Amino acid sequence: MSSDMRDDKANSESKIPTGYRSSRRGSKSLKSAKRAERADKILTGWSRFWAGVRNLGFGLAVLLGGVLALALAALLIASLVNGVARWSREQRVAKSGQQSGSQSTESSENVLLIGEDGGKVAGFLAVRIDEEAKQIYGIAIPDGAFIEVPGQGFEKVGDSFAAGPDVSLTAISNYLQVPFTIYATLPGQTYRDALKAQNLTSIAASITATNLSNEQRAKLAALLSTIPVKNTALVPLPTKPIKLGNQTYFEPQRGEVADLLKAWWGVDASAAAQVTRVIVYNGAGKPGVAGLAAQALIRGGFRVIDTKNADRFDYKTTQIVVERGAVEKGAEVAKVLGVGEVSEKRTDEDVVDIIVIVGRDYKPTK
Repeated sequence: MSSDMRDDKANSESKIPTGYRSSRRGSKSLKSAKRAERADKILTGWSRFWAGVRNLGFGLAVLLGGVLALALAALLIASLVNGVARWSREQRVAKSGQQSGSQSTESSENVLLIGEDGGKVAGFLAVRIDEEAKQIYGIAIPDGAFIEVPGQGFEKVGDSFAAGPDVSLTAISNYLQVPFTIYATLPGQTYRDALKAQNLTSIAASITATNLSNEQRAKLAALLSTIPVKNTALVPLPTKPIKLGNQTYFEPQRGEVADLLKAWWGVDASAAAQVTRVIVYNGAGKPGVAGLAAQALIRGGFRVIDTKNADRFDYKTTQIVVERGAVEKGAEVAKVLGVGEVSEKRTDEDVVDIIVIVGRDYKPTK
C-alpha cells in the first residue's frame, strides 16, 4: 500500500467521533423513536377503541330512550282510552240511575214482561230497551228461580205473581239491583215464541195487562218496531237446578248474573254489594204489612234480604235499628216509610245493616 493511501485511511478513521456506533440498529436515538412510535400507535388504538365504545353507548342510549318514550306514549294513550271509556260508562250509568247500585231513580227503559198461562207464570223477561243505541237486552228468569220475595221469604219467583205483579216487580228489582216499575203480561205461548225467535217487535199487540197508560203502550209499540231484530239479545238467567222432593228449583249463579248486569245495565256487583241491607219485621200484626214496607224500601234503593214476623205484634211505633253503617241511613229509611224512630245497636256480625220493625203507625202507600 502506498504511503498516500495509508495516510488517507488514517485521516478518515481519525474523523469518527468517539462513542458513536455506525450501525443504525445500535442507535439509541432510533430505539427511542421506535418506542415512541409504538407507544403512539397503542395510544391511538386505545383512543379509537374507546371512541367506538362511546359512540356505541350513545347509540344504545338513544335507542333505549326511544323505546322508553314509545312505551310511555303507549301507556299514556292506554290510560287516556281507559279513562274515556270509564267516564263514558259512568255517564251511561248515571243517566240510567244505576250508579252504585242505587234504585232511587226509576228508569222507563226497563220493562218486566211476564208470560202467563191461566194465572200461572211461564216466566219473566227482564228487558232493557236502549233507544239511543237501538238495542234490546233481556234476561229470561224461569218461574222456578229461587230468590227472596218481599213478604214471602225465599221461594220460587213465579209464586210471587199470586200476590200481584207489583210483588214480582219488587222481587226481581231487589234481586237484580235494577229498578223495574213497568210490567206487561203476555200469553205464555207468545212469551215462549218471542224468546225462541229473539224478537220483541210485535209483542205490544199481545199485551193482556200492564200498568202503562194507552199512550205509553202505543209509544212502547212504536219504539220496539224501530229496533232491528238483529239487535235483540235475550238470554236465560244462569241457574243451577236443585231437586227438593218432587219440586225443582233453580238457583241463580250470582257470578254469571253479575257479568250480565255489568255489561247490559252498568251495575257493578261490588258497588251493589254496598247497598244498605235491611231485614223487615211485621210488628203490627197486619197480614202482608212487612212485604208492603219491603216493596217501598226496595223502590227507595235499599236491599231487603228478609221479611218475617216480629217477636210480638203490639208495636205502636215503627222501630228502625241501625246495626252497621252510617246512622243517616236510618233516617233515609224513615223518610221512605214516612214513619219510624231511629236508634243504634252496633254489632260486629256482617249480616244486615238495618232492622225495621213495622209498627201500627205505618200506612202503606201505592
